[in-house]
This record gives sequence, C-alpha cells and structure tokens, in this order.
Amino acid sequence: MLAALYPWTLTLHVLSFVAWMAGLFYLPRLFVYHTETAQNLPDRQELFGTMERRLLRGIMNPAMIATWVFGLLLLATPGIVDWHRVWPWTKAAGVLGMTAFHMWCARQRRELGQGHFRHTGRHYRLMNEVPTLLLIVIVVSVIARPFD
Repeated sequence: MLAALYPWTLTLHVLSFVAWMAGLFYLPRLFVYHTETAQNLPDRQELFGTMERRLLRGIMNPAMIATWVFGLLLLATPGIVDWHRVWPWTKAAGVLGMTAFHMWCARQRRELGQGHFRHTGRHYRLMNEVPTLLLIVIVVSVIARPFD
C-alpha cells in the first residue's frame, strides 16, 4: 500500500518541508526585529511575541510534525531508501540538525516573550543562516548524492 501511495507521500513530505523551512527562515528574522525594536519600545514587545508565537505554533510546529510523519512513511516504503548508501545518513543528520534548530527557536521565542534579551540582533542574523546550511546538506544529499 505504501508503494502505491508513494507519489502522494513524497508530495506531502516536500510541501510540509517547504512550509517548515519558510518558518525557520522567518522566525529568526522576527527575533532580530524583536530584539532591536521591542527592547526600547515596550508596546512592540507584545506585537512581536504574538507574531512569533503564531508562526511557531500555527505553521512551524504542524509543518515539522508533518515533515517527520511523511518522511517516516517514506522510510517505511519498500525500495525507497538504501541504508548502505551515504545520502540517507547525511539527510538524516541534516533533518536532526533542523529539528534541533527548531527547538532552539522555540526556546528563544519563550525567552524573548518573557522579556529576556540574551542575544543581539547580530546573533540572530547569524543564526538565521543555519537553516540555509542545513537545507543545502539535505537537498544535495537527496538529489546530487555526491558521496555515493
């Protein structure tokens, strides 16, 4: 049955991943604005907190969960993944890194929501590059497969 559903499972996996990535690109940018603006303008604190919370809970968390569910279904589909090759392992490392970054973002959102400004806007700008690097690892692993 999974083999027959493969095109749909793959489609839903890719769509979920795209939505997840969009959130991972945008949330750290919101942290930059939050840190650089809301610290001096308390009325903006609530606005940025609401935007960050809605993005994380309404888009990013469901997209991450869907990405994992459809990805695991792809793993369970016969003939899709050959664990003797390198690409599944590098992709898995990239996805685990992406999940860890997601959790880091959730922790930052919570801290900023409580008014704890531990990092600068520059720090969040640099952290905003992490999902790009992980995206490159994942896409190159799956499509180009340079190590196989």
